[in-house]
Amino acid sequence: MKTVIGVIVGIAILIGIIWGINESRYPNVPAFDDHFTRKFLNKDKKVDDGFYEFKSKTEQYTMWFPKGYQLIKENGEDYVINGNSYERWIAKERNNKAGNAGGSYIEMTFSNARKAENESFTVENMFKEHLNSTKPNTFETSSTRIYYDSAYTYFKGTQEVIMQPNKEHAPNTYIAYVADKHSNNAIELWFDKSEKSRKSDEVAEKKWFLTILKNIKFRERNEA
Repeated sequence: MKTVIGVIVGIAILIGIIWGINESRYPNVPAFDDHFTRKFLNKDKKVDDGFYEFKSKTEQYTMWFPKGYQLIKENGEDYVINGNSYERWIAKERNNKAGNAGGSYIEMTFSNARKAENESFTVENMFKEHLNSTKPNTFETSSTRIYYDSAYTYFKGTQEVIMQPNKEHAPNTYIAYVADKHSNNAIELWFDKSEKSRKSDEVAEKKWFLTILKNIKFRERNEA
């Protein structure tokens, strides 16, 4: 019996050592602490300070994913995918203390059903409905057209109030629409800073958001 117990203990220790070695291969940041999130990330490609390369399971786009966020997968609605044509996910900010959650979310929706001739109409309706904005900011990369805007939003009872940012209220909601110039691929990206009272560097926050947008890369049509 002692021999059997010794073998079991030895196996358990060996498994623990192997597990520890495997875990040590991953960066010590919240994004890699979550086993689901790390499936999308390239541990060997830290693209910039604070970001790692994210590869969609649709194989239709890559982007920069912030190291302090984790994908949510508590139920079937948190992560949704349909072949290579549609993907939706939500990521929540996590700070470095185990079990301690931040208040900011990123929500991303990818679709290849966009019609180029409807782009202006889609963008206009999206920003008007959600931010009461009629002229979002725009810029282009070599392969994408990007529209974005922000606002300070809050609920008064059940009614959502949308305010343009001012000295008292920095933006807490950012929305973007990223269209591929060479295909029907498009992404809607939301950033919701839920901790409305938290003070932050608005300029740095905007730069962070734009960094994500600029580094969304859609799959080129001639790729295998």
